[in-house]
Amino acid sequence: MSESNSDLQRKIVSATDLKSVVRTMKAMAAANINQYENAVLSLEDYYRTVQLGLTAYFINTDKSDYPATEKISSPSDHKSKVGIIVIGSDQGLVGQFNDILVDFLNVKRQQFGAAQLIWTAGERIQSLLEGQKVLLGRQFPLPNSIESITSFVSEILIEIEQQQTKNQLKEVYLFFNRTLDKPNYGPCFKRILPFDQKWKHEFVSLTWPNQCIPELLVNNATTFSTLIKEYIFTSIFKGCIESLASENASRLIAMQRAEKNIEELQEQMQKSFNKLRQSAIDEELADLVNGFEALTAFEK
Repeated sequence: MSESNSDLQRKIVSATDLKSVVRTMKAMAAANINQYENAVLSLEDYYRTVQLGLTAYFINTDKSDYPATEKISSPSDHKSKVGIIVIGSDQGLVGQFNDILVDFLNVKRQQFGAAQLIWTAGERIQSLLEGQKVLLGRQFPLPNSIESITSFVSEILIEIEQQQTKNQLKEVYLFFNRTLDKPNYGPCFKRILPFDQKWKHEFVSLTWPNQCIPELLVNNATTFSTLIKEYIFTSIFKGCIESLASENASRLIAMQRAEKNIEELQEQMQKSFNKLRQSAIDEELADLVNGFEALTAFEK
């Protein structure tokens, strides 16, 4: 009995230590969620400003056209590809975070038709896609802080530009998870390119927030080029922050589930320990009673 009690005691102590680690990770995940969600809210204002800038551009120019130098290859080009950027995770303990995103990607990319080139950010998402029949391009290092997102987005933009130079991209999509109602999350995607009529309609249909009609201070080509760069940069930056926020939301959910499981296990082990301890005490008491009765009978 003593050995069994020792084993249970050791397991209970280990479970308590593990629970402490889980609580720490849960607190870190919750803090990171707030950090990234605050960053998303801060970025919304700037993103809105860029959108209004493009709206102002189309108000001041012919709505049926925009600088041809900014257009990408025609969809009829047989050599063209659809570029897909997928932002996953590097670390584990995120539940079904990557699996849900891959399942969503596999459903949506069937609608794109043309040959596809998939870039990944995150080792976990890369390993899931390697086992499938897809053309994988460059793997980007996943940012681990807000400060490192800028360089991450810059690398992606350089890669897109290089592929455009080779006349191989007609469309670019960004796939990532985003937070929903706390602490839930879900997969989504955003169309980054091309700048076609569908894309332009998004800005042409916007209503200017006041009655003061905006004017362009520089030539049309320069204005459009600058706004487009900011639009693409902000779109990918925003998607990356939302992905990091949802990754921590997924980790928070996983840690909450782990904490609950540990507490249930602790309760079961404590009951078993108490039962074994009581059984050992009962046996010792029984031995004492039997010994006392034996001595009493011997004395008689």
